[in-house]
Amino acid sequence: MCGVVALVVLLGSLLGSECAPEADEIKFLPGLQKQANFKQYSGYLTVNDGKHLHYWFVASQSQPSQDPVVLWLNGGPGCSSLDGLLTEHGPFLIQDDGMSLEYNPYSWNMIANVLYLESPAGVGFSWSDDRRYATNDTEVSLNNYLALKEFFRLFPEFSQNELFLTGESYGGIYIPTLAERVMEDSTLNLQGVAVGNGMASYEMNDNSLVYFAYYHGLLGSALWAELQAFCCPEGKCDFYNDQNQNCSDALSEVQYIVYSSGLNMYNLYAPCPGGVRQKVSIDADGLVISFLGNNFINHPSIKLWKQKLRGVSSFYQKVRLDPPCTNSTPSTLYLNNPYVRSALHISSDALDWVICSSEVNLSYGRVYMDMKKQYLKLLGSLKYRVLVYNGDVDMACNFMGDEWFVESLQQEVEVKRRTWTYKDGPSEQVGGFVKEFSNLAFLTVKGSGHMVPSDKPAAAFAMFTRFIKKQPY
Repeated sequence: MCGVVALVVLLGSLLGSECAPEADEIKFLPGLQKQANFKQYSGYLTVNDGKHLHYWFVASQSQPSQDPVVLWLNGGPGCSSLDGLLTEHGPFLIQDDGMSLEYNPYSWNMIANVLYLESPAGVGFSWSDDRRYATNDTEVSLNNYLALKEFFRLFPEFSQNELFLTGESYGGIYIPTLAERVMEDSTLNLQGVAVGNGMASYEMNDNSLVYFAYYHGLLGSALWAELQAFCCPEGKCDFYNDQNQNCSDALSEVQYIVYSSGLNMYNLYAPCPGGVRQKVSIDADGLVISFLGNNFINHPSIKLWKQKLRGVSSFYQKVRLDPPCTNSTPSTLYLNNPYVRSALHISSDALDWVICSSEVNLSYGRVYMDMKKQYLKLLGSLKYRVLVYNGDVDMACNFMGDEWFVESLQQEVEVKRRTWTYKDGPSEQVGGFVKEFSNLAFLTVKGSGHMVPSDKPAAAFAMFTRFIKKQPY
């Protein structure tokens, strides 16, 4: 039955399920008052060295046989893409009780088949035969590529559909490095990549964050004067790798204000779930450093904290570490419910689900310090649509650093920076700003933090629609 893929496509099967692995189909999903009217699957994609990556695939609610396949990866490194499904742009969103799901009117699977992949092994329900979860950028990009190949082997009826690679945060590394492999494979119908609030350049992200913090009223004139005096010799500021001790001391104050004073680093203007911490402990600071997981990575105090944390292996393997100012309790309760695990066909070898794996994160090898080579390779082919988008009140991967990065690619400007709008109820609203180049766009989402589809679902859906339908923003 799976051998006649062309015939299946020609007949235009309503839900594109003739070739899909029947054992992976989700027949009944706990928490829904009414079961989904679209197909969905959950299972494992086995890649190198006995690594089993968990996937959850939701077919399009429109025309699955024709709509694009969109891969989604959350970041960390070490955080689960099921967070994207259950709290950002999946077809149903977890409720505060940790038991019930509500349908999402702005789900990205309204117009696309979306594949949520928990990567690398050790994240979420993904696991490895040898239980060793140290990895790095290069190995992850290879295994994500192999997982994609395995997905299309299991679902050949989607193999000719347009393919888009999308992700968030450390997905800014995952997605371009994966795209570099995918674009070399003519059997994959890659059309474009989109990265939200992504890490594109450590140096630009760190340098821009200090300006972001000052101009958003966080630092004050006295600290700013110190930063200018000690970190900006001859008028050129280096907040990334300056070796001046006075500069390091001033940057430690910036680090404390941004990450440890009680502000929500993922959305400056949102409250912090759980409130302001009264005492900053090693687990809190270690968490900020690792799951943030990039800023001031070369700063001496950060290196010291990471060394301390790695030395306490029993600590980070046993303690659940949530990203600061996030509440993953509902998702954690839901996904560890034995009935849910059974519905999702979760292996008995999988660990309990947590939003981010401290073991993966703290042993992760960061190979790339910027993504310029990968973006230029994509853009040089002149056939892929590339979108870099940022919520403009995120401090983890701030919009200014990504805008600097996009400008550094020196692409030809086609549409000067302008507002973009979207429909919100009966009215048209400003969604943010956009600047368009030949095959590249940089777009901000006004009033959104790090998780754009959570903060601004209608705006995010409008942006996503225009991206995959190749419409002007």
